[in-house]
Parts: sequence; C-alpha cells; structure tokens
Amino acid sequence: MAYILCIETATTICSVAIFNNEKLIDCIEQDGSYSHAENLAKFVDDVLKNNQLDYSELTAIAISKGPGSYTGLRIGVAFAKGLCYAQNLPLIAINTLQALAYGAISLIGVKEFFIIPMIDARRMEVYASVFDHNLKEQRVTSAEVIDSYSFEKFLKEKSVFFVGNGAHKCVEVLNHPNAVFNISIALSAKNMGLLANKLNQANKFEDLAYFDPLYLKEFIAIKSKKLV
Repeated sequence: MAYILCIETATTICSVAIFNNEKLIDCIEQDGSYSHAENLAKFVDDVLKNNQLDYSELTAIAISKGPGSYTGLRIGVAFAKGLCYAQNLPLIAINTLQALAYGAISLIGVKEFFIIPMIDARRMEVYASVFDHNLKEQRVTSAEVIDSYSFEKFLKEKSVFFVGNGAHKCVEVLNHPNAVFNISIALSAKNMGLLANKLNQANKFEDLAYFDPLYLKEFIAIKSKKLV
C-alpha cells in the first residue's frame, strides 16, 4: 500500500489529491486567482483528515513540475520540498503537460492520434508538448509563439487533439482538417496518480537540494503603474 500525495499548482488551479498506488482516494481543488499560498496547506490537511490519514502514512509527494506560472510553480515546489524534508519523504516530479495529456486521452474516441497539451503563456505564446496515443513524447516541451505553421508536421500525419487553457489560441490560426479542439479538460492532481505511481515503483525521485521547477521562461516583474 503506497499513499502518494499529488499537488498541482502550475496555473490558477490549486489541486491536491491522495492516491493509494494509482487508485484515486480523494481530491480537493479550486480555480482562483493564484490563491495557492492561502489554500495549499489547508487542502493538504483536509484531504488527509477527511480520509483518516496522517502525514506519517505517506509514501511520497508528487509535484507538478511545470511548465506553467512562475508563482504557482514556486509555491507548489517549495511546499512539497518542505513537506518532504519534514516527513523524510521522497519527491516525485511530473511534467505538467504530460499529466494534462493523460487526463485527456480517455476522452478521445479514436485509436491513433497526437495530443498536444498547452498552457497559456500570454499573448500568442504557449507552453506545449506533443504526445502520441501511448503517451510517448514526440516533441520536447517548449515555449513557442503560435502561427499558421505550428505543429504542421503532426497535422499532416493524423488527427491532432489540442487540449488545455492555451488551445484556444490555435482555433483561428490552425485551419487544418486534422486539428481537433473539442476536448475540454483542466489541470488537476487527479491526473497525476498513474504517472506518480510508476515513478514511485521505479524509485525515480528528485534530489531535494537541487530540484527546481520547469519554468521554461525567466520571471519578469512588471512595475506597477500606480503612483506612489
């Protein structure tokens, strides 16, 4: 019996789930304006207490490592690291886009396809990756500006399903018969269990001292326009 706590904070969604191996036990989540600092610790406490579990019973902590919001990732990773240090637990890191793709695959009704999970990165830029129907990565995760030639190689081969909160940027730009945009799914810790369990069984853990989120882009502070 392996209890794995999964944490997702890569976007405005704050999501916490507890799994027994790959079986989902419970999940608490909320979509708001980056309220992770206020909600994350409470959600973790609640999901454990609601299921009569103690921190000492956890086997590992799994964190959604990005890409995504700089602030959201920083808060989630810092909290997960602190919990791992305090409870002497290993840290598992899961690519945010891979977890999003996994959650969407069961909603797709064809046998062979590509799936491109996307996270909005402002303007016409997205964080994106490409997976096949077996969840094998076909193109490395990257930040890119969407134009009419984006993902042309994959669109020429077979159906391509665009999912995530960045997919809307492609609807008007990628006018191709193989482009599909009708799968609606949000980031959630509920999608991390299978991936976390596989990494746990393979003892693929992160070095707590050196692990950092997958930011992809440097954080840029925007000066306030308010007069001092």
